[in-house]
Amino acid sequence: MAYMSEEGYKKLVEELRVLETVDRPEISRQIAEARDKGDLSENAEYDAAKEAQGMLEMKINQLKVTIGNAKIIDESKLTTDSVQILNKVELKNLKSGAKMTYTIVSESEANLKEGKISVSTPIAQGILSKKVGDVVEITVPQGKVNLEIVNISL
Repeated sequence: MAYMSEEGYKKLVEELRVLETVDRPEISRQIAEARDKGDLSENAEYDAAKEAQGMLEMKINQLKVTIGNAKIIDESKLTTDSVQILNKVELKNLKSGAKMTYTIVSESEANLKEGKISVSTPIAQGILSKKVGDVVEITVPQGKVNLEIVNISL
């Protein structure tokens, strides 16, 4: 089961709609065009189009599974008593003093450039259910880091 925001769910549904109604017909057209050019055994365009079709169908199937397993979180029931999915959390690295802010989201909504980290990342796993003022030790690729939870907001 994948927990996600209603916004994230709508984005996935729209992406699926585009893949099925725009991209799928375009690839079918490319395959037909390549097939019309003759001998398929030496037709690189045909091979490329068939490979693209396979990748597209795989992505469509993955999206359908994700959407089918999605559980939309009722954002009106979220609190800031402790860290949970869809909370914005301000953290302070106790060694360097650096502050960072992340929003905990589902895997399909994660986007580090937007400050959204997946609930399955080591940082998110380490701070879930913790409260403001708590210090957690998290193992990241560079080693262990101590983070203090400075603020939790929606």
